Formats: sequence, structure tokens, C-alpha cells
Amino acid sequence: MATVEIFDPAMCCSTGVCGTEVDPTLSTFAADLAWLASQGVAVERATLSQEPGKFVANASVRVALEASGPAALPAIVVDGVLRSTGAYPARAQIAAWVGLSPAGVPDRTPSLLPMAGGCCGGSGAC
Repeated sequence: MATVEIFDPAMCCSTGVCGTEVDPTLSTFAADLAWLASQGVAVERATLSQEPGKFVANASVRVALEASGPAALPAIVVDGVLRSTGAYPARAQIAAWVGLSPAGVPDRTPSLLPMAGGCCGGSGAC
């Protein structure tokens, strides 16, 4: 089955779903990743603040960061191919990338969602 790697911007925790004001984009995306895993897709997630070495080790992500800086994040890599930068893709889009039929896939998000201020409601304090 496919592998999806998510390279998140610096966040206070590994999913960004923390603190008292959770960004709804991050909680929706976390649910989408849980759904992918339930379909047999290998999901790996790294945040810049906790695992910077993974960002450097992935050539596509490193090049995107060099070109666009933090605006390149989140970066989504599917089976070694950089598929998206700067926004969290919708469930149906990721499903298509990994070869799952989009028919019947509940899609609760627009096509691409910009990150709305990071975890902790943009305050930076959890």
C-alpha cells in the first residue's frame, strides 16, 4: 500500500491538535490521516520543530523550503513524490493520490486548506 509523509510547520505538538483553541483545519486533517491509516495506508508525520532532520533528509521538501521558506509547509509526499505544499489537502484528494476510490469517500474539507495560524489558535502558547 501507499505511504503518505506529512512535513508540518513548527507546532507545539506532533499533530497541532493541542491547547484550548484547536485549529479546525488541523483536527479535520488529523481525522483524515486516521481514516487513511484505517484503509491500510502508511502515514508518517514530522514537525519542523521536533524533527528537523527529516526535512533536510527529504530532497523534495528541502528544495521546497529553500525556494519558499516556511510557506512551503505543510508539504505532503506520497510514495516519494511531493504532491502538495503550503496547504492541507482534502480527504478525497489524498485518497486519489494513494489510489483509493474517491467514490464514497466522505470529504469534509475544501480542496486545499491554508493553515490558520498553527496550533494553539495562533497564540504560540499551549
